[in-house]
Amino acid sequence: MLGYEAKSDNCNIFVVNLDKINITMIKVSDTAKKKIIDLMKDDGFDATIDYVRVGVKSGGCSGLSYDLKFDKNLGENDKVFEDNAVKIAVEKKSLLYLAGTILEFSGGINGKGFVFNNPNASRTCGCGESFSL
Repeated sequence: MLGYEAKSDNCNIFVVNLDKINITMIKVSDTAKKKIIDLMKDDGFDATIDYVRVGVKSGGCSGLSYDLKFDKNLGENDKVFEDNAVKIAVEKKSLLYLAGTILEFSGGINGKGFVFNNPNASRTCGCGESFSL
């Protein structure tokens, strides 16, 4: 539910219920999709039913860092998105930090592995694993 509520003290409040909004929170590039499917298979996960868990935690040289792992289960505070045939689980407290992020994979001799292209980050570290808003 997206709504507007006026308060009597001349303070306006905009109410957003994220469970009712259908948006693609995180996009997955084709190269990231292929690597995710390969790694999930190697680790005993099935990309058709299991999840890539993406989150944000305190730490890193820029203040916040990305957390990426595979998971077979969902928690009660998880929101699930799917892009490019990859199921993504995000805990609700990380949602606003990740809106519009593109998950990519950079391989090769100078590759970094998984790369988060986050439009919300105002500053990132050199390795691309941490950011600040």
